[in-house]
Amino acid sequence: MTFHAQILTLYPEMFPGPLGVSLAGRALVEEIWSCAPVQIRDFTTDRHKSVDDTPAGGGAGMVLRADVLARAIDHAIAVQPAAPVLAMTPRGAPITQARIRQLAAGPGVTILCGRFEGFDERIFDARPIEQVSMGDIILSGGEIGALMLLDACVRLLPGVMGAASSGDEESFESGLLEYPHYTRPPEWEGRTIPQVLRSGDHAKIAAWRKQRAEADTRSRRPDLWERYSGVRDQSPSDAQRED
Repeated sequence: MTFHAQILTLYPEMFPGPLGVSLAGRALVEEIWSCAPVQIRDFTTDRHKSVDDTPAGGGAGMVLRADVLARAIDHAIAVQPAAPVLAMTPRGAPITQARIRQLAAGPGVTILCGRFEGFDERIFDARPIEQVSMGDIILSGGEIGALMLLDACVRLLPGVMGAASSGDEESFESGLLEYPHYTRPPEWEGRTIPQVLRSGDHAKIAAWRKQRAEADTRSRRPDLWERYSGVRDQSPSDAQRED
């Protein structure tokens, strides 16, 4: 089954963009996934093809109109009714690797890309749209976030990565940052690869990697560590053990 991505955007020429090269590009050629950018302006009804208007209550910028967006979304849902509709917005819930895995296991996604000051809020009341954020940053539009989300999904599709287990130990898959990596030469500018990684003792290597993943997560991403340790320390009765 081909993973089909519809992208509702004012800039369809941005797709597939970087997703047309490397692993995602090869998978696109092999039809493991498909990419269909849709021009939002095609769903306007006035001769100026207006997609936005001034914000109610005043203020700077422009807001994408709910009526135009609704027609574009209805078209996308008719094409792919089983695919979830995601809107890229900093007001959305932060995307997680667990959610990416759910999306990659499905038939595809429809992604709505915002511009200007964002969307008329009524569109979220009127249509089944999941609002997602790629992080606590502001971009010029949702297209870059959509590319990130699609790349994260496509690399998990069967046949894209060389080995099925290639992504199992990466950052966020276990709730931790990934352990550090090293390769040849064994010594570089006076810095050596940790001895345990050259020992050939797989049990010791696994223990070292787990310890480093936990230590780095705790120091670099205390938010991730808190969630990870909270789940790890939870008893079957849902009671938290004292640290």
